[in-house]
Amino acid sequence: MNKFLKLTYMAAMAAFISSCDNGFEEMNVNPNASRDVVPGFLFTRTQLTTVSNNFTGAAYLTIGGSMQHFATYKEVPAAGDKYFNFSYSQGSWALFGGDPASAGAVIDILQVIDAVKTSPEDINKLSVARIWKAYLFHRLTDLYGDIPYSEAGKALTEKNFTPKYDTQAFIYADLLKELDESIAAFDNSKATFANSDLIYGSQGPANQIANWKKFGYSLMLRLGMRLTEIDPAMAETWVKKAIAGGVITADADIAKIDYVDGSITASRNFISAGLMSTDYVSAGDDNVEGGKFAKTFIDHLKTTSDPRLNVISIVWTKASPTAAYVADTATALQSGMPNAAFNGKPANFDQYSEPNPATILKYNAPLLVLTPAEMHLLLAEANLRGWYSGATAEASYNAAVTSGLKQWSLFGTAGIISDAKIAAYLKANPFNAAGTTAQKMEQIGTQKWVTLFLEDEYEIFSNWRRTGYPKLTPTNYPGNLTGGQIPTRFVIPDSEELYNKVNFYEARTRQGGTNTLSSKVWWDK
Repeated sequence: MNKFLKLTYMAAMAAFISSCDNGFEEMNVNPNASRDVVPGFLFTRTQLTTVSNNFTGAAYLTIGGSMQHFATYKEVPAAGDKYFNFSYSQGSWALFGGDPASAGAVIDILQVIDAVKTSPEDINKLSVARIWKAYLFHRLTDLYGDIPYSEAGKALTEKNFTPKYDTQAFIYADLLKELDESIAAFDNSKATFANSDLIYGSQGPANQIANWKKFGYSLMLRLGMRLTEIDPAMAETWVKKAIAGGVITADADIAKIDYVDGSITASRNFISAGLMSTDYVSAGDDNVEGGKFAKTFIDHLKTTSDPRLNVISIVWTKASPTAAYVADTATALQSGMPNAAFNGKPANFDQYSEPNPATILKYNAPLLVLTPAEMHLLLAEANLRGWYSGATAEASYNAAVTSGLKQWSLFGTAGIISDAKIAAYLKANPFNAAGTTAQKMEQIGTQKWVTLFLEDEYEIFSNWRRTGYPKLTPTNYPGNLTGGQIPTRFVIPDSEELYNKVNFYEARTRQGGTNTLSSKVWWDK
């Protein structure tokens, strides 16, 4: 009898649902959400999420600490300082999707590409989207090694919830192909993303196209140089092609995203907002994550009399115990905190240097995405390798230093470095033209470590793994996870072992059988 009643009830409910579903699909549509892909909107969003995702965990706490730009006395945020916590590195995986609030750039850019790829009128939008896809995936593969690529982001379109992991060798070859094809496909007679493009959108169609070509070739130069230790012949081919195409060398062509100091958090520079909200909340004698600038970084700036020191760094001082704190940029006061030296706040914590509120911590500070300073340093290296004869290594190095110092003026008046100071710095730190190739490479690599600070910690991390420069002394904090070695790769989240087990295991085996901070990517030899 109970079974009969249950069946009768279920049948009645089915009939009720069947009679009431007329128009239900229309009623169940969110009137405030678009059901169609809007390429311009999604492209804007993917630009923002690509550069900003997991900044605090990845660029600041993990890379910033391991590359010895920053230090902390605490253990929990010490992924890079004490090699103690790997979970911060996992957050960058969210670019594949899964965190609607801050991620999904992979899905967004693939949807943009799908939406514009069939229309000849949208060829420029397609080219820019493919270039940005290469920018996004080069960051992901450089952090994690073998990753989902050819099958990534296809859960919605193809119901593929377990994408295979492509080898980094395959990914790099395809990224370079994508850059080459997309640059060649631009058409000056067709429309662009216009103001939906946060980097070059304000420059008008012709300049927008010209600068995206330079952006594509600049990224090609970066990726080509990444292959120097694993495939020198392939590296040479792509480096030469990129240089012949024309990279970003003029300050006016710098690729940057402008932010505003508005009430909406998303409109603020995510670096300043991240540092302010997670660590440098207020002036005083303590910080939330126990962070300060690292001794290695500050010592280098002071030893070389680098004028960036007074732009980047401050110490909080008081005229009296009851007076308000003042941000002091005086060179003599600047002092970096040793990495992995403390477990508990040191007595002199307030005497260590931290980011300057007048430049780095400004909400309307720009984000520098690709700069002429980096390109000139890559050209200097290309000259040393015999792959570029358009300028000497010394000339390219000097141009890089000059541009790298001048770019701080984009952060406001407190960032302006005079021509006299630039000349004095170059005179005190001339390019070692008479040195060995190794010595010149070290000078170029060390300058990149300084020049790309704040702009691109990810690229600093990659360049250090490729070249070994700058020469950093590892820490060996008790209980660290790397055996006292600087981390060399990010850790893929545990969720992959749960939801994409077969492909994850295959990739892990292929990359040495480990998924740790000490694992290595393909090109890291």
